[in-house]
Amino acid sequence: MEIAGYIASILIGLSLGLLGGGGSILTVPVLAYLFGVHPTIATSYSLFIVGSTSLVGAFRKYSIGQVSVPTALLFGVSSITTVILTRRFIIPRIPEHLGMIGDVEITKAAVTMVLFAVLMLLASFSMIKGRKEVEEKEKPINVLPMLLYGVGIGLVTGFLGAGGGFLLIPALVFFVGLDMKRAVGTSLAIIAMNSLIGFIGDIGIVKVDWQLLLIVSGISLVGLFLGISLSKKVSGPKLKKGFGWFVLIMGVYIIIKETLL
Repeated sequence: MEIAGYIASILIGLSLGLLGGGGSILTVPVLAYLFGVHPTIATSYSLFIVGSTSLVGAFRKYSIGQVSVPTALLFGVSSITTVILTRRFIIPRIPEHLGMIGDVEITKAAVTMVLFAVLMLLASFSMIKGRKEVEEKEKPINVLPMLLYGVGIGLVTGFLGAGGGFLLIPALVFFVGLDMKRAVGTSLAIIAMNSLIGFIGDIGIVKVDWQLLLIVSGISLVGLFLGISLSKKVSGPKLKKGFGWFVLIMGVYIIIKETLL
């Protein structure tokens, strides 16, 4: 299964390079099912893998002027704070055994995977549906809504180890008025900040398998550069829709596996 996991790791970077998000949607299932990592620990590992991959992508996008730094920092103020508080104070206090439904034990690991599957379904619907064409003209930043949206992104990242890219892209396009290329670059910067700082907050709490993290992150980086290259040659909307169907199937599989099997 590890070989399949390493192959799947390419898709993590590929989606980040192509779409500016979606990598974390794959990372936790890959770690949990293909590498046998406990789901709670997988959310922490996901923060490092997605964060480091996104950071490289963000630097590249910044070098060609495709990152809105003020927007990234504004999102970062609230989202990073929320991630740190969630990972440091809330997650460790959630018990492994949550209760019983009949003869079925409800565990923290199972609930984590089901919630992640729900997130995958929401992300897949967003990708499959696509977005309406809007006027891509950068707007004045409205601080309060952006801060509140950052809190929402931080909660998703903190609880599930997901960068929230599929939530960020629509916000950056519709609310901030960034064009798609700058939205992707800015999304990578926000994901990198949230994820890496969230992972730093886990150090000392979670036992880290650095060998696994570095190998998967390295393979993901290969996928990132491949995705960036493909984005110049292949129709983005078609790729996004195809990836959305893949994520949908994965989400349904996880729900069935965790609730019925």
